[in-house]
Amino acid sequence: MAETENLLSDEELDALSEGIEDGSIKTDTGINMQVKVVKHDLTNEDSSLGVNVGALDMINERFVRQFRLGLLDVLRTSPRIQMKDVEIVKFSDYLSDLKPPLAVNTIRLNPLRGFSMVVIDPSLVFASLDNFFGGFGRGIGELPPGRLFTPTENSIINIMLDVFFGSLQDAWSPIIGIKCEHVSSEINPQFAQIADENDLVIVSRFVSELGQEVKGNIDLVYPYSSLKPIRDLLRSRVQTGDGDEASDKEWSSELKNASLDAGMPVAVELGEIETTLSVLKNLRVGDTIDFKKPEHARVMVNDMPVFTADVGSSGTQVAIKLVDALEPPANHND
Repeated sequence: MAETENLLSDEELDALSEGIEDGSIKTDTGINMQVKVVKHDLTNEDSSLGVNVGALDMINERFVRQFRLGLLDVLRTSPRIQMKDVEIVKFSDYLSDLKPPLAVNTIRLNPLRGFSMVVIDPSLVFASLDNFFGGFGRGIGELPPGRLFTPTENSIINIMLDVFFGSLQDAWSPIIGIKCEHVSSEINPQFAQIADENDLVIVSRFVSELGQEVKGNIDLVYPYSSLKPIRDLLRSRVQTGDGDEASDKEWSSELKNASLDAGMPVAVELGEIETTLSVLKNLRVGDTIDFKKPEHARVMVNDMPVFTADVGSSGTQVAIKLVDALEPPANHND
């Protein structure tokens, strides 16, 4: 290949360099100089578009209600479970905050693709074990990193997972029917590779308290890629209940009772007259205004006609008798 020849001589190149350094030659005079460059790593997944985190929060709220009731039925104790906000993080960042041993369970959520993960703090396992056999839910101190769970402890973990799976399937039912399947168990989350280190995962954390002030986390970790195919379903409105649940009825009743105490300004309009500004300016005390009396007066609530009424008296008080209800005006936005 022939060597490329310089279009400028050495003297000309030196002159250009000197001109740029002393400012005699202007720089930054090209086109599109206002365009800003934004770095983009093609190997990283973008979480700004796609999965609706708000929908997952609503799913988690339903899950917490069902999971609490399920544990109450199995452990005969009332756990306190607090839902944290859903987070989207790199899988490596999530793993860096975990310290084995943990009850790490790889699961499959059919028909979602890939594998997900349920991570249970060992303190909750031992508190559940103590509760299950009639104790007070005592926890345990720090465990050595390589400590394995005994068959009895694994049985308790499986019981908790059964309740977890049933609650999760119920929570997802308004969106899509899922079937939970247990795949494998580990004590070190590094061995549960549900995603690559730089892949995004969606973490739902539930802070649970069992027994005598024993507190720990239960994490549900979805690979971000597993929820992307159903992002349209997650964007749609999530129905959190069918309206027949006792909690919904109680909430509706309390809301109704609270609204009954709200103050409402009520006025009775006996008639309405249309006139001009000039006529109004010429009115004096003692003038008589003629108008056609309507058949019924109108009862106004917040300046909106609600009822027609007849005006009369009751004892020494002026009173009205409601005749009929009025439809609100079509253009009324309140």
